[in-house]
Amino acid sequence: MTSRPLTGLTALVTAGPTCEPIDPVRFITNRSSGRQGYAIAQALADAGARVTLISGPVTLPAPDMVTLIRVQTAEDMLTAVTAHLPCDIAVCVAAVGDFRAAHPATQKIKREQLGPEGALTLHLVPNPDILKTISVPSPARPRLVIGFAAETQNVEDNAAHKRLKKGCDWMVANKVSEHEGFEQENNTVTLITPEQTDRWNTQSKIDVARELTRRIAAHFKKEEATS
Repeated sequence: MTSRPLTGLTALVTAGPTCEPIDPVRFITNRSSGRQGYAIAQALADAGARVTLISGPVTLPAPDMVTLIRVQTAEDMLTAVTAHLPCDIAVCVAAVGDFRAAHPATQKIKREQLGPEGALTLHLVPNPDILKTISVPSPARPRLVIGFAAETQNVEDNAAHKRLKKGCDWMVANKVSEHEGFEQENNTVTLITPEQTDRWNTQSKIDVARELTRRIAAHFKKEEATS
C-alpha cells in the first residue's frame, strides 16, 4: 500500500496461540503459528496506523514499526488488551484457548503419581472471552472490532453466528484444513459484515492482510465522509 490512509489511527492486533499450564513443563495450546496476525499488524503499520501487537508464544520476529507485547495465557492477553484500550481498530486474530486447567500443579506431575492405570483427569474451566469483552459497548470499545473464526466445517454459518454472539463488527471466517490456516502460508477467508458476506480467493496470509487493511481504510474513509 503506497499511501498511508490509516495515519492518525491506533490499532490493536492479537496473534498466535495462548498457552495454558498444566504443570511447570506441560501446557494446553493449539497449532496457531501467528503468521496471519503478524501480517495484519505489519499491513496496518504500513498503512500508517500506530499498531500494538499482543502475541502469544510464537517464533516470529517483531513486525517493523509495531509495538510488540508477548504474553502466554488467555488471562495475560486479556490484561494486555484492556490496558491498550481505547483504540480505533481491534483485530482479534489470536487463537485464544477456550479452557485452562483450574488448578495447575506447582511441580511436574510424575507418572507414578497417577495410580495403577496411569490416568490423569484435568478439571478445565473457561478462559475469558477477549473478543466478546472488548465488543461490549463502552467508552473504551474500539470503533471497529474485527474477529477471526477458525472453522473446519460450516465455515460461513459458524462464523456468522459467532459475529452475532460476540458482538463484533466484522468477522473473518478462516477455513482450517491440511493446506490452509494454521501453520500454513495461505489462507482461505470470507469477510462477514452486517451488509455482506464476501468470499475471497485462497491467497497468501500477507495478501489477506493487505486486502483486509484496504477494507478497513475504506470503512474509515466512508465513516469520515458521512460524519
